Amino acid sequence: MALGGGISSRPVSGIYLYCIVRGSRKPSLARVPGGLGGGTSPELLPLSSSMWLVVAEVPLDTYGAGQLEPRLADLEWVGQVALAHEEVVEYFARKPRLAVIPMKLFTMFSSRERALADVGANQGGITSMMRRIAGAQEWGIRVTQTSDGARSRVSQTHPASGAAFLAAKKQVRDSAQQAKAKAADSALAAYRKLARLARESRLRNDAPASAARRPLLDAAFLVPSTARLRFTQAAKRQAAACAKAGAQMVVSGPWPAYNFVDRRDRTDEAS
Repeated sequence: MALGGGISSRPVSGIYLYCIVRGSRKPSLARVPGGLGGGTSPELLPLSSSMWLVVAEVPLDTYGAGQLEPRLADLEWVGQVALAHEEVVEYFARKPRLAVIPMKLFTMFSSRERALADVGANQGGITSMMRRIAGAQEWGIRVTQTSDGARSRVSQTHPASGAAFLAAKKQVRDSAQQAKAKAADSALAAYRKLARLARESRLRNDAPASAARRPLLDAAFLVPSTARLRFTQAAKRQAAACAKAGAQMVVSGPWPAYNFVDRRDRTDEAS
C-alpha cells in the first residue's frame, strides 16, 4: 500500500468497506460487480470462520479526506459512487442463507489489518445484529399528498363584498387542511397495518429540505422472507386506500437492511 524508494512514503490507497457478511460457507465472488471507480475488485477478508468483510483498495487521491470533501458537492459523482456501492452490497444480499450488514457510503480504513481489528472489536454486537436481520429484507413506503387540481376561484368569481372574499378564502384554506389531514390519516393507517407484518419498522425523516413535496410519511420495514407475499399484497391494498384518501403511496424494495443496522460513521483513513 505504500510507495517504495524513499526514506518514508505516504500511503496511496485505503481500504473501502462495502459490507459485512455472514454464512455457513465462504460466499462466491463469481460475477461480483466491479465496485467503486478506480478501486480493485471486491475481496473477502475473514473475520471468523463464518463472517467476512467485503473490501477493496481505493486510491486516496480520489477518496482521501482532502480530495473527498469537495467532491461531495458533485451530486452526479456521489450518485455514481452510491450506485457502485449498492451493486456490490446487493450482490451479496441476493445470495440465499447469507446475512448482510451494509456499511455507510465512504467507510474506509488505513489497512486491511486495521479494518479487521476495528470491526472485530465489536464482533459480539455484529453477531447479534446479524441474528436480527437474518432471513429478512428491507421494504420501504413513501406517502405524499396528491394534488386534486383544486384552485381558489376567489379572484375569478368577483365576490360581492370584502367579507364574501375573505369567507371564500377561508373555505379554500379549510378544505385544503381537511384534505391534508385525510391523506395523513391514510398514511398512518398504512404504516400501522404494514408494521404488523414486519419484524421491525421505522419512520424515516431523510427527505431533502429542497424536495418539491415533502412526504406525509416515509417508513422502512424489516420483513421476513416468509412474510414477503403477505406484505406486498397488503401494501397494494394500502396504496389503494391512500389513493382514495388523496395520497400516493410508493413501495420500494426489497433492499439490504440499511435502516436496521447500527453503523458507525467512521473513516479511519491513512494520512
